Amino acid sequence: MTVQIDPARFRNLDLVAHDDGVWVVTLNRPNKRNALDAQSIEELVEFFSTAPRAGIRAVVLAGAGDHFCAGLDLVEHHDADRSPAEFMHLCLRWHEAFNKMEYGGVPVIAALKGAVVGGGLELASAAHVRVMDESTYFALPEGQRGLFTGGGATIRVADLVGKARMIDMMLTGRVYQGQEAVDLGLAQYRVEGSSLDKAMELARKAAQNLPLTNFAICSGISHMQNMSALDAAYAEAVLAGVVNTQPDARSRLAAFADKSAARVRPNS
Repeated sequence: MTVQIDPARFRNLDLVAHDDGVWVVTLNRPNKRNALDAQSIEELVEFFSTAPRAGIRAVVLAGAGDHFCAGLDLVEHHDADRSPAEFMHLCLRWHEAFNKMEYGGVPVIAALKGAVVGGGLELASAAHVRVMDESTYFALPEGQRGLFTGGGATIRVADLVGKARMIDMMLTGRVYQGQEAVDLGLAQYRVEGSSLDKAMELARKAAQNLPLTNFAICSGISHMQNMSALDAAYAEAVLAGVVNTQPDARSRLAAFADKSAARVRPNS
């Protein structure tokens, strides 16, 4: 049975559902550069925990205003004066939210602009595809703030750019932007216009795939990266056995066999 998501339940996320199964999830704290407070994290946990059971075919994750996300809400963190245990549990909720994104099986396309900083980069790195516009810049300024990453940067950002570059970003506050950011893997697409428009185009393309196939792509690959090569090969074979024999794929295979399906061609 499909689970229903009520957008009215969300205060810091603006949710818009489209008829093709694509949902736009917008961080809606523009006066805070969409910094992530505890409430925002809880809403991300709730949405991405439910999305795979709600018939959602793809998600575009965006930010209201001029910035995607400036990271941890440092004002809330300062005012809360949390104990080590309290902050540890907050970090675990961040991990819960971002793991639901990466491993949930629904394609997540991040539309980036302005600041993608600290926890904002941790959030973006949990998306499967990242699109940046010309205003986008990436940084991990935790070293200058007397902080350390707590939302998965040591896992995902280090995987994107390498350990040495991540350490450099944290130690020196180095900022990446433009083509250099794409070349390092911080984003897969760079556009001169709207990153949201390009993210929607990609999400709609992904939404046309079979849901089980997308689930395998958006969940299985990440899981296999955490396995030994031998275990990953076994898991890949099992997953391929399930996905590649699904009944819904028969018509697509038939179209390929009778040459009515579009063929892969080089870019013009």
